[in-house]
Amino acid sequence: MVSRLVLAPVVATFALIAAACGGSAPEPEAQAPAADASHTEHAPGAARVFFMQPTNGATVKSPVQFVFGSEQVTIAAVPAGEVTTVREGTGHFHLGVDTGCLPTGEVIPKANPWIHFGDGKNTIEMQLTPGPHTFAVQAGDDKHATIAGLCETIEVTVTE
Repeated sequence: MVSRLVLAPVVATFALIAAACGGSAPEPEAQAPAADASHTEHAPGAARVFFMQPTNGATVKSPVQFVFGSEQVTIAAVPAGEVTTVREGTGHFHLGVDTGCLPTGEVIPKANPWIHFGDGKNTIEMQLTPGPHTFAVQAGDDKHATIAGLCETIEVTVTE
């Protein structure tokens, strides 16, 4: 018992000394290049949604498989029944075909050009016409309203 009472302050003292001897202040990081117009720029650790597949600028054949990812936001199915309140930090994916991101707080239409993933899934395979296409992956809350900063767009060319 006595050894624990003596050992704890000694360990704490060494931890404080080690933390204080961390060296000089870190060098400022080099400024990252500006993001291109097709992507929303995010602060490190900020919530975001993104395309895992295909990548921006890809040339693909139809059918095209889309896979979405997220960071710092929970993706889940919309609760059954009438939704009266939204879950904080939770959303679900929507895919916009040949469209861009909607403004924050706007309800995402349940019609063309938007595909809803209210079941919480993050993949879809689609037949697409040849040529260039713009896609937006946008998170919506339980009432399908867009969430600030949770949208990304890419451009893809379909060859056949």
